[in-house]
Amino acid sequence: MTKPFLPMHAMRWVDLASWGLARSPSGQRPYAWTARRADGSLVHGQTQAGGDNQVRALLRRQGLKPLDVRPARAQRRAVRFKDLAPFTRQLATLLGAGMALLQCLKVMRQSSSHEGLLALMDQLLTDLEAGLSLSAALRKQPRVFSPLYAHMVEAGEASGQLDVLLERLAHDLEKTQALQSRVRSALMYPTAVLAVAVLVVAMVMVAVVPSFESVFASFGAELPWPTQWVMALSRGLVSHGAWWLLTGLALGAGALHQWRRSEPLRRRAQALLFCTPVWGPLMHQAAVARWSRTLSGLLAAGLPLVDAMASVKGAAGFYVYADACDRLRDELARGSSLQAALSAADLFSPVVLQMCAVGEESGALDHMLAKVAETHEREVDDRVAGLSSLLEPVIIVFLGLVIGALVLALYLPIFQMGQIT
Repeated sequence: MTKPFLPMHAMRWVDLASWGLARSPSGQRPYAWTARRADGSLVHGQTQAGGDNQVRALLRRQGLKPLDVRPARAQRRAVRFKDLAPFTRQLATLLGAGMALLQCLKVMRQSSSHEGLLALMDQLLTDLEAGLSLSAALRKQPRVFSPLYAHMVEAGEASGQLDVLLERLAHDLEKTQALQSRVRSALMYPTAVLAVAVLVVAMVMVAVVPSFESVFASFGAELPWPTQWVMALSRGLVSHGAWWLLTGLALGAGALHQWRRSEPLRRRAQALLFCTPVWGPLMHQAAVARWSRTLSGLLAAGLPLVDAMASVKGAAGFYVYADACDRLRDELARGSSLQAALSAADLFSPVVLQMCAVGEESGALDHMLAKVAETHEREVDDRVAGLSSLLEPVIIVFLGLVIGALVLALYLPIFQMGQIT
């Protein structure tokens, strides 16, 4: 069964396909088939359909003789956000070379080994051969292609520049992915180091400290309070560590479930994140960069500003920006300028307002928004680099203090015995 999108789909690092054989919302399910061509050769594939009879009819319309049609096993390799950029760029390159759309997808299918992409291209080929446009076929795959993606493709089809728009879309996807990777890397390092530190301290508490306790018992003297505290924690981990771990996992699973179900909880968490002194400004910079680049792409595709504002509301990945886009759309629909509407939103810096004003006056708003995105992406890079260089010594000092305090607590009784003797 496929997983729903999380509302923070700027950080949408979630599987877009899943395990199981559940039907899609349209009542379709994947079918694997084997057919014979007119020349006698065999061909295999997979198609989304409402039943095996529909699959057989589709194959006959393509000049194939169906031999075997059966429900397919669910895709074990999901189509992720990072897969869309190379898929889009390859399609743009083949279209730019003068190939027809159907031929492009068939060539891409032959060169791909990604199970999820293979099933996706099979469905797109089926829809295109049935007479749908590419944008309409993409809208039938909402768990892979966002409305923003479909809007860009539709604009390219209407303007006759589908290859150009897909190239621009691939560039934007790559920029967004790179930005997400930089922010994620800044979070990954301290998280990994702290996790290893917790694991090492737990192993010391369980395997090493009990041996010290048996030695201290022979002293016959009262232990210092730091040593008593460490011994009590060690005994608790040895006796109840498994229950504590299971309880923690259960609480974590419950919190994750509540996080996915509760929009107010996510809103409060995002508000707290924006208030933090280090991560708050970084998240704002990254959100403005994604928002500006997405809006620039929509305007370059020929979408009116008011309509583009409705499509860009989820690009930043935070509720506060989505709510601001709704207000911006209302202000723009009443005839307000973008600069005035952004000023009322109180989320954008004076530099962004000034560049938007220049873009509106010069008629090059898409170019100015692209420059805004590039500026903020550079600032995010600088912040992430500075944060990474700062976190390393801070984490080393923190770990040194933790390990040092643990060692000192274990050796305090030995030091006291030495002073007594």
